[in-house]
Formats: sequence, structure tokens, C-alpha cells
Amino acid sequence: MEEIEIWRAAKQMLDLYPGGAELAAAQRADKALEIGDMFNFSLWTRITKAIQEIERQKPGSDEAVN
Repeated sequence: MEEIEIWRAAKQMLDLYPGGAELAAAQRADKALEIGDMFNFSLWTRITKAIQEIERQKPGSDEAVN
């Protein structure tokens, strides 16, 4: 899967699960690992990392935005 598709999936997860997207993606990665589906495990791990990166870039409530 292309990197842009990973970021789109991460954005969709954030839209679908506000406040819980990272956990939802990580749970999907865990389920894939449980059944030995390494392709989807890798995919959901990448999506989880993209969600973390997007969340990290959001300013906090005490941070100024230009």
C-alpha cells in the first residue's frame, strides 16, 4: 500500500473514532497478528503510527496557533 493511502486511512480512522482512533487501529493490528495475517498486521501498524504522527502534530489547548 502506498504511503498516501496509509495517511488517508489514518485520517478516516480519526474521523470515525475521534479520541479512539489509535486504539481502534492497534486493536485491528492485534487481531491480524492473532490469526497470523502479517500483511494486515503490518498495514494496521503503519496506520497506527500515522495516527500517532497526526495526533502529535495537533496543537495542545495551551499552545498558540499563529
